[in-house]
Amino acid sequence: MLHCLILQSPAHKPTTVGRTILGIESSCDETAVALYGNHGLLAHAMHSQVALHADYGGVVPELASRDHIRKLLPLLDQVRVAADCRRIDGIAYTRGPGLVGALLVGATVAAGLGMSLDVPVLGVHHMEGHLLSPLLERDPPAFPFVALLVSGGHTMLVEVRAVGDYHLLGQSLDDAVGEAFDKTAKILGLGYPGGPALARLAQQGVRERYDFPRPMLRRPGLDFSFSGLKTAVMLAVKAGGAADHADIAASFEQAVVETLAGKCRRALRATGCKRLVVAGGVGANQHLRTMLGEQCRRDGVALHFPRHEFCTDNAAMIALVGWLRAGDMRPGITAVDARARWPLTELTPPPDPILEQA
Repeated sequence: MLHCLILQSPAHKPTTVGRTILGIESSCDETAVALYGNHGLLAHAMHSQVALHADYGGVVPELASRDHIRKLLPLLDQVRVAADCRRIDGIAYTRGPGLVGALLVGATVAAGLGMSLDVPVLGVHHMEGHLLSPLLERDPPAFPFVALLVSGGHTMLVEVRAVGDYHLLGQSLDDAVGEAFDKTAKILGLGYPGGPALARLAQQGVRERYDFPRPMLRRPGLDFSFSGLKTAVMLAVKAGGAADHADIAASFEQAVVETLAGKCRRALRATGCKRLVVAGGVGANQHLRTMLGEQCRRDGVALHFPRHEFCTDNAAMIALVGWLRAGDMRPGITAVDARARWPLTELTPPPDPILEQA
């Protein structure tokens, strides 16, 4: 089916704050589109590929790329109609990090639309989108804040001083916490995606049944390591039986959450920040939200989460970053560009920052 996007080129270049930005996300197994303007988020839509990859126990890159091709233009139509939008002033797409084939789908559509509509285009860092996703909420955090970023293959603590001003405090030295959830779920024979399935099973178990290690929590520093915890789970499964799986899941989740909470407290004390942001897919974990909520109340720290729909990969956060970085957008023909790996520390503040420190 041929989809016709009826959008108009801007008759004049509006001010940065007044721009309406189209966001496109296609970094992995979610296809998403959003529109963000001077009154906030106008509309967003997302298609998940979970059912497509379930039989394979994980994301198949080629299948992911082909599905993005099928779903992206229909989602663009859907969002345009929902927002009653007939013109855009700029396009933001996920440039990286992610699966390069999947990224190239979004980059190609963004470049083509930018050229045909004569509007500027910007490649956005996926992790910056997650870092700033709580700014989509009604009560956004002020700068500076500490962010625990737990998304896909990334686990890191970042001091966020302003848009583009990020200081990496610590990161995982091996498995990211999301990978640890998925691999542990596979050991327990759970389905894909593993993280949510493990969290559901953990609700039926006893969290104190197994004394799994809290990796690197007793060492100084803010780095993480979860490969040893995964090995401890494997040994527990071999020693026990299927009847112990709920207790193993609960004890594993408890060890992970205590480790993340302890490192967050250490990072807040090291930086002197009184605001904590948790973003990324694992940020939707209810036990993590509960434990961090209790800890932050005791410590007098303001805790911010994006709502659940903005914890997973979404285009609302990409459109938001495009709006905040409108001064970085460049007119003209945009090269199709994607980066499978892209260090967050390479980012710099935009030339015309909209948001300032508190």
